[in-house]
Amino acid sequence: MACILVVDDEESIRITFRAFLEREGHTVHVAEGYEQARRFLDHTVPDLLYLDILLRGPSGLELLKHVRERQFSCLVVVITGEPSLESATEALRLGAHDYISKPINRDSLLHSARVTLKHKALQDEKRQLEAEKEWLRLHLEAMFQSISSAVITFDQDMRVIRANAATRTILGLDPDRLPGQLCALALGERHEAFCDVVRRTLRQAPVREFRVELPANGRPAQSLVLDCSPMQDAQRRHLGAVLLARDITRLAGLERALKERTSFRKIIGKSKEMQEIFQLVEDLSKTDTSVLITGPSGTGKELVAEALHANGPRASQQLVKVNCSALSENLLESELFGHVRGAFTGAVRDKVGRFRLAHRGTIFLDEIGDVSPKIQLNLLRVLQEKEFERVGDTETIKVDVRVIAATNVDLREKVRRGEFREDLFYRLKVVELQLPALKNRREDIPLLLDHFMALFSRQLGKHIHEVAEEVQTVFMDYHWPGNIREFRHAIEHAFILCRSNRIELEHLPREIREAALPITAACAGALPLLDESSLRDALVRTGGNKAKAARLLGISRQTIYRKLEEFGLQE
Repeated sequence: MACILVVDDEESIRITFRAFLEREGHTVHVAEGYEQARRFLDHTVPDLLYLDILLRGPSGLELLKHVRERQFSCLVVVITGEPSLESATEALRLGAHDYISKPINRDSLLHSARVTLKHKALQDEKRQLEAEKEWLRLHLEAMFQSISSAVITFDQDMRVIRANAATRTILGLDPDRLPGQLCALALGERHEAFCDVVRRTLRQAPVREFRVELPANGRPAQSLVLDCSPMQDAQRRHLGAVLLARDITRLAGLERALKERTSFRKIIGKSKEMQEIFQLVEDLSKTDTSVLITGPSGTGKELVAEALHANGPRASQQLVKVNCSALSENLLESELFGHVRGAFTGAVRDKVGRFRLAHRGTIFLDEIGDVSPKIQLNLLRVLQEKEFERVGDTETIKVDVRVIAATNVDLREKVRRGEFREDLFYRLKVVELQLPALKNRREDIPLLLDHFMALFSRQLGKHIHEVAEEVQTVFMDYHWPGNIREFRHAIEHAFILCRSNRIELEHLPREIREAALPITAACAGALPLLDESSLRDALVRTGGNKAKAARLLGISRQTIYRKLEEFGLQE
C-alpha cells in the first residue's frame, strides 16, 4: 500500500481523508500547513500528496513549487473549496497531477487515490526501466571501450558505425574519425584483408580466427587474428558486422620458437593449447603469483603445479600437496595449519601443518572448490596476511608460501550461489590456467601413446612396440571422459592383457571396446563384398604382407586371417 500525505488547514478534512484512506490500507500522514508539510518532506517523500491551495500562511501552490524544485517523485492532487480556472491552470502548470474541488465524498476520494497511484506505479516502472536502460548503455559502453582487441562495427553498406579505443593502439587508427567512413577508406590499402573479411560476413558467412600478417609500413610488422560476426537486432534482422582484431605478434614469435617443443617437464603435448600452457607456465614460474589451475578431472593439473614449482626460484624448497576433498573440515584444518596437544580429542601431540612445512616453498591445494566456509576464511587470511594460528593455539605463525590451487568445478558458479567466497576466489585466481580436455587436443594422442608405451615397457618389463591401426583409430575417435588419466589406464590395461608385441582392440578396457563397435560393425558389413579373388589379388600386390593387405582392403588383420581360413589359403 501507499504512503499518503494530506495537507489541509481544516481538521475535519484531515480526519476524514485519513479515515477513508487508512481503511483502504494506506499509510496516511497529515499536516495543517506549509511549514509542517515542509518538515515532513525533509525526511519522507510520500507516494501521493493531497494539497489544499488555501492554507494559513504560504499557500499550497508555494508547497507545490517546492515539490517541483526538489524533483520529488510523489504525485500531487490539488484540492480547494474555491475552484477557479486560474488556480487550476496554475496548479497544473506547477506539476499537479490532478485538481479536485470540495466537498469531496468518499467514493470520489478513493477513486482519485486509485487512479493517481496507478499512474504513479506506471511512472515508477518507466523511471526504473529508463534507469536500467541507461545503466546498460553505460555498462556496454564501458565494456566496448575496455576490450583489449580492436573492435569496429559496420553497417550493411560497409560504413563504420563505431570503433573502440584499442583501435588506436592496435591498428594505429583514430577511433573518433572512423564513424561514417567506408571500410576501404577508413582502413586503407594496408588493411585490404579486413574489408574482405567484413564483406564475407555481410554475406552471412561469419569469419573465425583469420590470420593476417601486416608488413612494416611506417609501423612495426604485425600478426593479427580477425574475427567477424553478423550484427543482429532482437528480431534477428541483420544490421551489419562486428570486426575484432587481436594482435598476436608476440604469440606468433613464441609459436615459431616453440613449434618443435613437445613436452615441458612431465607434461606432453604439441597442440596449440598445450604450447600456450607451456609458455604460460614458464612465465608464471618466475613469479610468486597465486595460480588457479582449472579443467576437467584427469587433465594433469597436479603435473602443471609440479612444473610451476620445479621451474621457479622455490624449486630447492618443498612442494607440499593437499587433497582438500579427502578430509573433513576439522581434519583439513589440522592438516593445513597444524594443532597443539589437547586441541581436540585424539590430539595427543603437537602437529606441524602443511603450510608450515611449505615455508619458503609451494603448497598445492587440490580440489579447492570442496573446502568449507570456515577453511575458506582461514585460507583467505593466509593469502592476505601470510599468517595463521594452529588449532587450539593463540600464537601467530608467519609463513612465506606460494599458493597454487586446482579445481574441476566451476568456482564462478559456486561464488554466484554463495558457496565460495568471492574475495578468496579472486585471491586464488590472480592468474587462471585452464587445461583443455583430451578430446579438445586430439593431435596430442599419438605423443601420449608413445610416452605411455615407453613408460609401461619399462615398468612392466614387456617389449610391446606396436599398436593395431584400428586401436589407434579408436583412440583418436573415443571421447575420453576421464581425459589423460583414463588414457593412461587404458594403455596400462592393454599392457597387462597383451601377450604379444602388438596391442589389439581386445586388449582395451570394455567401455572403450564398446565405443568402437560402430567401427567393427562397419568392417563386418563389408565382409560379404570380399571374395577369394580380391583377397588373393591384395596379397599378391602386397607381397604376402597381411597387414598391408588388410589396409589395402579396408579391413582388420583379424578379418584377413578369418578369410584365409574360410577360403583355405593358410600357409
